[in-house]
Amino acid sequence: MAGCSEQAAVARNKKVVLRRHVTGFPSEEEMEVVPDTVALRVPAGLTAVPIKNLYLSCDPWMCGCMSKNDDGATRPTPDFILGETLVNFGVGKVIDSTHPDFKAGEPVWGMSGWEEYTLVTEPNSLFKINGTELPLSYYTGVLGHSVGRRRASGRAARQDRRLPRGGQRRHRREGAKFGYDDAFNYKPETDIAAALKRRFPEGIDIYFDNVSGATLDAALLHMRWGGRVVVCGMISQYTLEKPDGFEEEVVRYIKEGKVAVVEDVAEGIEKAPAALVGLFSGRNVGKQLVDGTCKGMSNNRNKDV
Repeated sequence: MAGCSEQAAVARNKKVVLRRHVTGFPSEEEMEVVPDTVALRVPAGLTAVPIKNLYLSCDPWMCGCMSKNDDGATRPTPDFILGETLVNFGVGKVIDSTHPDFKAGEPVWGMSGWEEYTLVTEPNSLFKINGTELPLSYYTGVLGHSVGRRRASGRAARQDRRLPRGGQRRHRREGAKFGYDDAFNYKPETDIAAALKRRFPEGIDIYFDNVSGATLDAALLHMRWGGRVVVCGMISQYTLEKPDGFEEEVVRYIKEGKVAVVEDVAEGIEKAPAALVGLFSGRNVGKQLVDGTCKGMSNNRNKDV
């Protein structure tokens, strides 16, 4: 049996579980750090990736999943279950793998358990970290959501709407039905920028984006001074291997000092409950995360793998 060592087949595994449901703001008493053990080798016949959690994100949305929601509403993240491990995004090191895309020793980020080790049984939810120029902990925040969705709206969010199927006459009819002044089918358009310019000769005041990519690029060039862009999603980017160079651009901005990254670090999984509770009193300064490297936060955090 081992602590932070991955040499043995089984390791001790401290984890944070939900002790009781939250009403209002969370308290440390509603969570509990419990000891457990975990297999560091993938069981026979299972496609999975066990990872050592290096850094775990700590975010306010977790509170909503800790409540007892009986309203039947569909939520993007399922409610946490009493007695089971809390989850959030994290950065980890692959310990073993039966998935062809991942190898032992590689750094990855994705949804993980609030614990020292997690057996990821849906490896497609993980993302490789190909560059380690910046601290790996940045993938719990500024670099960790570069995979993304899109769709367009127009002036005052009502005057133009792209509709996905059918002829131009149908689009105009449906545009009128929904209260839009005009609508066009983006699929046959060879020049979306020109199509937007025809409909918005004075520019766009409000752009609601749920698609990203080329359409967003075209819309941004037609925004009026003081216009507003509502970013809802990036559906055109979710299945891309390298989504539009976002990560590379942000890395460059960080290196050039144009984007400042401030982190508030709780060292050790035992400190995770207090770190989460502290978010609701403004105790943190910067992105709150939990360091699970077993050696404390270092200045050279890209060497933690």
